[in-house]
Amino acid sequence: MKPTIKVFLSFFLAAGLVVSGSSCNRSHAETIRKPLQAGRFYPADPAELALVIDRLTRQARKDRVQVPSARPLRALVMPHAGYIYSGWTAAHVSPVLHAGEFFRVVLLGPDHAVGFRNGAICDVAAYETPLGKIRLDKNVTKLLRQTDLFQPLPPSLDQEHSLEVVLPFLQRYLGSFELVPIIVGRADIRAMAGALGPLLDAHTLLVVSSDLSHYLSYNAAVARDRQTVNWIMDASPDVMADMDNRACGLMPLMVLKNIARQRHWQPVLLHYSNSGDTAGDHSRVVGYAAIAFFGDSPMENEKTDHSSPQFSEQQGQVLVTLARHTIMKKLGRKVPAAEAHALEAALKDEAFTSHGGTFVTLKIGGQLRGCIGNLTSAESVLDGVCENAVNAAFRDPRFSPLTDSELDKVQIEVSILTEPRPLEFSDARDLVTKLRVNVDGVILRKGYASATFLPQVWEQLPQPRDFLGHLCLKAGLPSDAWKHSGLEVLTYQVQYFEEER
Repeated sequence: MKPTIKVFLSFFLAAGLVVSGSSCNRSHAETIRKPLQAGRFYPADPAELALVIDRLTRQARKDRVQVPSARPLRALVMPHAGYIYSGWTAAHVSPVLHAGEFFRVVLLGPDHAVGFRNGAICDVAAYETPLGKIRLDKNVTKLLRQTDLFQPLPPSLDQEHSLEVVLPFLQRYLGSFELVPIIVGRADIRAMAGALGPLLDAHTLLVVSSDLSHYLSYNAAVARDRQTVNWIMDASPDVMADMDNRACGLMPLMVLKNIARQRHWQPVLLHYSNSGDTAGDHSRVVGYAAIAFFGDSPMENEKTDHSSPQFSEQQGQVLVTLARHTIMKKLGRKVPAAEAHALEAALKDEAFTSHGGTFVTLKIGGQLRGCIGNLTSAESVLDGVCENAVNAAFRDPRFSPLTDSELDKVQIEVSILTEPRPLEFSDARDLVTKLRVNVDGVILRKGYASATFLPQVWEQLPQPRDFLGHLCLKAGLPSDAWKHSGLEVLTYQVQYFEEER
């Protein structure tokens, strides 16, 4: 049986959807993050720096590593020590990078100094190295606005070298690109991987900056680093029993492993060395690795993260039951033992651990009584349904909290969303032709104004021009705002399940 798709336009036009998550009304600072390590970790003179990178590149290209030519590059691991120590290994990424290949780089590095949870992004407009400025990508503002996983870091507190040191290599190899620079502390790995997922399209490169073991003897470092490299390249989510002194970028590496496992990226070790191989003695060395991750195909995102989770009708009813039981427990009602046991058994299905945005909608007598959801896949479908069931029942700001006497009248609906992805279009006419009626849910953004319609709304607004006009009004914009420039549009797809009672 196909998922039920039925919704009333009044739910979305009059009341609208409430999307869970925090917002950040920060005004973007037009300041520059200056290079702090120029003259220490690498040359401060632009010409000398370019010559050093080019020399290291020539040395690195003498080592020939077989890479999958038919697979597109998706991510890199690079070291961040002084160039006399780690530059030889860092330069081994040069054969897999080409100028103009990537428009955006998402760069993750460890927090060596400040100490915070999750991620921090320096509150600047651009990073600067001796090779020039790199402007921050517009998605930085969205990450700070939409999730609590990332916080702005005042430039005066940003002494972190792990991001800065790899940037000249990327500038030399890629040319121009925009940057999403994230310093990662002790993080919620799955949530951060889910939040970054929508950014990782075919024109975006994910880079993790990390050194390996520190200050072991040469032979001990080689043995330990071999284990760590194998762990980085292993698709298993397990951690080793002893994670001490494995990698300073452990948290960013775990985020990368989570994403690589979900998207079936293929890792290739490009190079390994330690400071004993370059400019240090053998008694106390630091390890370095360059690792590349390759995707299945240029359109892999469409086959994985942006494809529908494909839950069966039976699985959908399990999720609807989960939403009802969650609300019952919140109201202090006891769930019958037989129903609780049946649900517990059904929830062991691994499909529910997959990630995807979720919405829970409550209706009484065909009228909206609550609807809250999340558009991105920071958590599992199971956790998202539980959270949004509670939010829809008791935290929708348009309604008073659901009462016990109303519960038996409530009809519950669950929507499962794919990851939103940007829709590329040249003008208003192109936008209209690219929207898929009855298929695409649409997110519209302009500045801090945003709104979304689930695909079900197409039943009441089947003409794309009308659909977009009403969506603009919902966002607080003029109805013809979609015809003008400066508009961002994202699309997603939905499976929709209505409670059978």
